[in-house]
Amino acid sequence: MLPFSLLGKKTLLASNNIMQESCSLQAPSGIPPYLKNGDCIGITSPSGHIQYKELLPAIRQIKSWGLTFKTGHTIGLKDGTFGGTDLQRATDFQQMIDDPSVKAILCARGGYGAVRIIDRIDFSGLVKNPKWIIGFSDATVFHCHIARNYNIATLHSKMCNSFPDNWDKATEQQRATINSIRDALLNTGKMQYQSIANPMNRAGRTEGALIGGNMRTIENLSGTRSALSAAGKILFLEETHEYLYNMDRMLWNLSRTGELKHLKGLIIGAMIRTPQRDPNDELNKSIYELVMEKVKEYAYPVTFDFPVGHIVENYALKCGVRHQLDVTTVGTTLSES
Repeated sequence: MLPFSLLGKKTLLASNNIMQESCSLQAPSGIPPYLKNGDCIGITSPSGHIQYKELLPAIRQIKSWGLTFKTGHTIGLKDGTFGGTDLQRATDFQQMIDDPSVKAILCARGGYGAVRIIDRIDFSGLVKNPKWIIGFSDATVFHCHIARNYNIATLHSKMCNSFPDNWDKATEQQRATINSIRDALLNTGKMQYQSIANPMNRAGRTEGALIGGNMRTIENLSGTRSALSAAGKILFLEETHEYLYNMDRMLWNLSRTGELKHLKGLIIGAMIRTPQRDPNDELNKSIYELVMEKVKEYAYPVTFDFPVGHIVENYALKCGVRHQLDVTTVGTTLSES
């Protein structure tokens, strides 16, 4: 991962009863209300299981921001790898959506499980009273589904299991990424990030709403009503612990479904590969080459090694909110419009 720097003040410091959504519920593109002092963040486990004690670092920070919290019934539950059964997890998430006292919903951790419950959830309450849905990795299911069906902004960011245990001993990057969640939710100013140049970057300036997340999750949503809808947007992608050929297959899915054709820009975050046991089975191309061969016929800007993904430098990004992407020979800047 390439280093990056702070711009100005901001955030590089910056059922069985299946509930079906109706097209009549679709809302105009909108941003949920930003949080204010005393507002409540609900914490739930729609994917993997987590114990209450593991939430304590995040709870301490939430309280330090002048906010309150409420934990869902899934915290502490375990059903195999999941934070409770599908019905329990869907019910908990539904209660968070429908609870008027909850102003934002923070996924406690990632893992796997959101796709098993997404069709059980009635999002009409979210349309009537939008609130921030927060998380990354498996939470990409929510980011894509909500963007495609309701045009409501969400927050791609670290989750409870990524908060440092000891804030006083946390690194500058750990603090900065956590503080970027605070800054995004409280709207302390326009979010702005910068990363240094990569020789494989394609220069250019563009503007559009952000969309994206975990590449494997996006691939698995293809062809469903939760599928990525990236046309006219700036797409960001990240992946972890996959063989390089699997990453290539995911990129081909994006290419063959046309999702790379009408982008405004492309941001590639951390791409952490698992090496082949036999080096002779490894692809003879880099992730940079695999990306660029899929987008070579297009003219939009492309940037690599952006601080987002399964890394310490995983900054909060507002999905569905317009940003300007400026890729030059000396670096990349992403600024909230």
